[in-house]
Amino acid sequence: MQAAACGEFEQHRNQDTAGDGEKQERHWRGDSAGRGDEAARQGGHYRQSPAKAPHILVRGSYHGGMSMPSFPLESTTLALDGPVGPLEVAVDLPEADVPRRPITAIVCHPLSTEGGTMHNKVVTMVARALRELGIAVVRFNFRSVGASAGNFDHGNGEQDDLRAVAAWVRAQRPGDVLWLAGFSFGAYVSLRMAGELQPQVLISIAPPAGRWDFDGVQPPPQWLVVQGEADEIVDPQAVYDWLDTLDAPPELVRMPDTSHFFHRKLIDLRGAIQHGVRRWLPEIG
Repeated sequence: MQAAACGEFEQHRNQDTAGDGEKQERHWRGDSAGRGDEAARQGGHYRQSPAKAPHILVRGSYHGGMSMPSFPLESTTLALDGPVGPLEVAVDLPEADVPRRPITAIVCHPLSTEGGTMHNKVVTMVARALRELGIAVVRFNFRSVGASAGNFDHGNGEQDDLRAVAAWVRAQRPGDVLWLAGFSFGAYVSLRMAGELQPQVLISIAPPAGRWDFDGVQPPPQWLVVQGEADEIVDPQAVYDWLDTLDAPPELVRMPDTSHFFHRKLIDLRGAIQHGVRRWLPEIG
């Protein structure tokens, strides 16, 4: 990886998990090759502005009985008490004409020290893809990002942040199953926490294999990985080689001519996600 290509990752131990398995993989062509949405045409990595929405601030003591807001009935932003102070959260609900499913998905953003936020265009496209399927989506800023308190903690404290958000979701939406998704560093954090949180579905976008320690991760059986084949930050072959070592590999979608930030391929990413998870959706009652 060249440092000039955003230098997104600090060097960590290479993944050396042993095992065999046949991976399921598809090459995604999509129905919009060559087309991107407005966010993709902006160029740059993190230019998408947060959507304007009401903001709810909730204060309390995380370790002493956290004060929690009710899950909102409309899309909004709010603040939860996290392990080291407030965590900035955005809740994205399906449109009124979309039948809602009993699922809440938490989406984790890319590397905090390289400009990653919950407003990253890949993160918001993942959220859009899931909302269009009737899924409630929760995005949040890891500690040190935006209005979230604390300092960057190399993925360790960020796992605590995800744990706090998941606890709030499960307390407020006990009838929903939990899905997790993450892009880049967010894929690393969500994979590290998958064994503990036991999501029904995990979606990993450009998981940074070879850059962060994936030893011992426990993804669920219903696991989708989407990887751009022209990724300049995460080595696609390192991802494929890592997946080859797993006993239970995921469904793998390879996206040709696709960079790390899915420039001009965001609509294709949306289609790959929706197609990949559709068979895991519960029936609408």
